[in-house]
Amino acid sequence: MGSAVKIEKLSFSYTPDKPVLKEVSLEVKPGEKLGIIGRSGAGKSTLLLHLNGILSGSGTVSIDGTKVEKKSLYQVRKKVGLVFQNPDDQLFNPTVEEDIAFGPLNFGLSREESAARVKEALNAMNLEGLEKSVSHHLSLGERKRVALATVLAMQPEVIAFDEPFSSLDPEMVVQLINIIGGLDATLVVVSQSLLPLLSCCNRLAVISEGEIIAHGPREEVVKNDELMKRSGMDMSFYREIFRDYF
Repeated sequence: MGSAVKIEKLSFSYTPDKPVLKEVSLEVKPGEKLGIIGRSGAGKSTLLLHLNGILSGSGTVSIDGTKVEKKSLYQVRKKVGLVFQNPDDQLFNPTVEEDIAFGPLNFGLSREESAARVKEALNAMNLEGLEKSVSHHLSLGERKRVALATVLAMQPEVIAFDEPFSSLDPEMVVQLINIIGGLDATLVVVSQSLLPLLSCCNRLAVISEGEIIAHGPREEVVKNDELMKRSGMDMSFYREIFRDYF
């Protein structure tokens, strides 16, 4: 069912005079699917990078009660998988199967165990037959699925997605929604594609200028027009389109 995520008073700056995160506190229950929305530059991706210790700010981040810090990174990274917006940031081996096997082998699984993980991940992502393909020769949609397969092969308890729906055609968006919705893990999904996000997440958090300004059930959050406008996700635009054309 996944692990709990707890963030307490997390602050972070890339440069001293420009804080990106300002005492962010947020909890995600085991098995919950949380969507995070906000304007570009609000701090969404920076927040995700703290979940497995790629970035480290002040405050605390805990996964299933284990504080994310230097001495716990091995343990934490076995539990937390990140799926980056650009799949090419995750794919660097000669073939698809080598990309997927890299994580399990790196964490000490035998070649037999890793091969079984690869087969399972390929099946889950509908990538059978592409095992020997060069990852960078695949379409963007296929590369995104391979990137997710590299994470699934680790069997993480928490999966964080950074803009998973960007640059995909509608058919691929629907496929990815179904895949994400069927994952048995705690999910944290950052996206500015609001409708797909609402389809696969049951809770939303809104981040603005590095602060969490609201969180709760998706139905309550999206009905707050003032809040949605502040987050850069004005739902009235969608309502007008449906009213005028459907």
